[in-house]
Amino acid sequence: MPELVLESNGQTWTLDQSRSYSLGRDPQSDVVLDDARVSWRHATIRWSGTTWLFEDLGSTNGTFVQGQRTTHQFQLGPGSAVNLGNATDGPRLNFSAARQVPQAQQVRQQASADLYAAETSLAQPRQPARPAQAARPAQAAQPPAAAAQPPAQPAWGAPPPRVPAQQGPGAGTPPVYGDRSPTTLHQLALGRFMRIGRALDNELVVSDLQVSRHHAEFRAHPDGRYEIVDLGSHNGTYVNGQPIQRGHLLGPNDIVGVGHSTFRLVGSQLEEFVDTGEVSFSARRLTVRVPAGKGTKTILDDVSFGVPEKSLVAVIGPSGSGKSTLLRALTGYRPADDGEVLYDNRNLYKQFAELRQRIGLVPQDDILHKELSVRTALRYAAKLRFPGDTKAAERESRINEVLGELKLDIHADKRITSLSGGQRKRVSVALELLTKPSLIFLDEPTSGLDPGMDRDVMKLLRGLADDGRTVLVVTHSVAELALCDKLLVMAPGGSVAYFGPPDEALNFFGYETWADVFSAFESYRDYDWAGRWKGSQHYQIYAADLDAVAPQAVPVIPHEASRPPKPQGWGSQLLTLIRRYLSVIASDRGFIGLMVILPAVLGFVSTVIPADSGLGPGPAKLAFANQDVGSILLILAVGACFSGTANSVRELIKERVIYERERATGLSRSAYLMSKIIVLGVITFVQGVIISAIGFGLRDKLPTEGVIVKDLPVVEMTLAVAGLGFTSMMFGLVISALVKTAEKTMPLLVMFAIVQVVFTGVLFQLYAKPGIEQVAWLMPARWAVAALGTTAQLNVLMPWDPKNLDQLWDHTAAQWAIDMGVLIGIGALCGVVVLRLLRRHEPEVMRK
Repeated sequence: MPELVLESNGQTWTLDQSRSYSLGRDPQSDVVLDDARVSWRHATIRWSGTTWLFEDLGSTNGTFVQGQRTTHQFQLGPGSAVNLGNATDGPRLNFSAARQVPQAQQVRQQASADLYAAETSLAQPRQPARPAQAARPAQAAQPPAAAAQPPAQPAWGAPPPRVPAQQGPGAGTPPVYGDRSPTTLHQLALGRFMRIGRALDNELVVSDLQVSRHHAEFRAHPDGRYEIVDLGSHNGTYVNGQPIQRGHLLGPNDIVGVGHSTFRLVGSQLEEFVDTGEVSFSARRLTVRVPAGKGTKTILDDVSFGVPEKSLVAVIGPSGSGKSTLLRALTGYRPADDGEVLYDNRNLYKQFAELRQRIGLVPQDDILHKELSVRTALRYAAKLRFPGDTKAAERESRINEVLGELKLDIHADKRITSLSGGQRKRVSVALELLTKPSLIFLDEPTSGLDPGMDRDVMKLLRGLADDGRTVLVVTHSVAELALCDKLLVMAPGGSVAYFGPPDEALNFFGYETWADVFSAFESYRDYDWAGRWKGSQHYQIYAADLDAVAPQAVPVIPHEASRPPKPQGWGSQLLTLIRRYLSVIASDRGFIGLMVILPAVLGFVSTVIPADSGLGPGPAKLAFANQDVGSILLILAVGACFSGTANSVRELIKERVIYERERATGLSRSAYLMSKIIVLGVITFVQGVIISAIGFGLRDKLPTEGVIVKDLPVVEMTLAVAGLGFTSMMFGLVISALVKTAEKTMPLLVMFAIVQVVFTGVLFQLYAKPGIEQVAWLMPARWAVAALGTTAQLNVLMPWDPKNLDQLWDHTAAQWAIDMGVLIGIGALCGVVVLRLLRRHEPEVMRK
């Protein structure tokens, strides 16, 4: 075929088969088309070795052939005509053949064709060397076959399978709405302002529950400068992905983010782009390393792929192939050490504060409080994620929309624990859909489900993609891959073995079943699967362009960015979290019963120790006989210690997945911890009162004089028991934040309680024992028993050394206050430790 000539709007380009050509509004494109309906990078034209191919790159307004929009590759030839952006009056491209082909050019064309044929031949991977075997079982995996060739090109005008949109500006080019044209244009006059928000009295009304009623304001200064001012919004106003504190003067390339809308000033016009789900997503050369011995180990190796908009993409691979690592890298939970993740050509890692609200994540474990009903769980989630000025009716309307979309309305009032596995997964998806994310990730959503539920979940995901979202699912199931648009196969070592249409994958590997493919991965672990992929034509079609693009330059705002704002104020979040926690507890009757029975039993245990009817050698005002008082106080202290720790030791570990996800959407770490402290603190205090009421109330003789409350010494002793319960509860939170699995909490709980028994100071002398005494200062039981001993005068009843009395047992108000102060101070210190430990369980990109 001779060289192809492209003509548009009076300009002519002669296309050479030795290279490809880019078309779009980007000034760096080979064919620049200055029309608002043309995307920034709209399409490419390239020679395939046998024919010319035109490829739409996921453009916003589309490519039209004979009046019909096409999103596929199609063949070009002399006489072809293409319209961009509009079927009738969009920029028209006419193609024709060159009239004369010089002899030298013919020689060059032939050389190019020969080179292409040679490269294609070299691209065929060699079969890996087979391990030496005396014999091989009949079912053993065969070595991988040569990479399958893509299917032959169809007749003129018939599109081959769709390929992903591989978009992106060149290095140094700031991202502007991906490559899309603005949704709306607004005129901003000098000296005027334009307010943005949900309320109808704004000049620019945005119907988005992520946006506050009066969110931000564009101001046009008389000197020609423009400024964006945040009006105290709940979810924040962003410039180039970074939250602004108050106001910010805008430059020519600055992008302003408000909810799901982004804005850019072009002259006096304000361009608006609304993110309705038509966004591209791509990973470029992602590499993750972890410490291993004295060096590092690569667990994700140079992964690149592009996800088309409104598509369903599945990620499969054997265990240890890096699927979970890839998912965490794509969502920002654990950013890759090298490479970048682009959300519609915006760097996710650098603009996570803004883009996190547009991405939904459904982990393998349900992000739900299963004790609640479906509607109640969604109400609390909506309360936490939507701005504080959102009315209850608005939240309820959105909840009803999501329930109807996922066909959960008939289960809305059922407890989540009563639902099937597939229905629970739907509820997890519903929780993420509340904020209308454009991109949804799911980790093993079909794990543990039967084949019927597996199909239902995959059909649900297919429907989500068809409704205008991009869905990426990590799965072990291969039964329903035909429902997906694209398939990413990971090889051992964390590299890409295949990316493309799922119906071409088995042919690519040269096997008939996925069991054979996975067996080959295991049998040939040292084989260069990534090299085989990169040497294939599938790589050239679906991923080569991504690897070729230079890293993106991201503009930054000139002043220090503030912390990402929360959807609600701290106090509002705290109140919502307390109400939700109380609802969870109220729905768990077993926990309520244990909460009452445990302290009652521990209190009764203390009454088993008999009290001598005589008063002993001490003053008549003392209650306990000297040989019994230490044991009685010891049992009461251990009871308070055990019940307090048992209340909290599982609280954080069982909600870790929920906390991690909610933290990514704006949950305050301190509000979350304080909600636990307040609710569990009240429960533990009540338990301390129950233990004391039984332990002290069933005895005839008690101390008659306190050091703080003179006439009611039992009140002082009850406060000491409750204080020990509270501090032990804080130690339980430390344990819960430290462990990786709930099974490890019980051994640590028992160990903690036993250690407290040893260091109470009533089993053996602690004071004046260098080393042991200092260790005892770290134990809450030491200070709690000291406060009890101050009121009960243990220095009189059971002095270890009458000549060297324990100073912590002095019968004075000052010493009681010191003992209680240190006891509560240890609890407060534990709270600070827990707050720091919680940082380990939130997206790493937020910590950086």
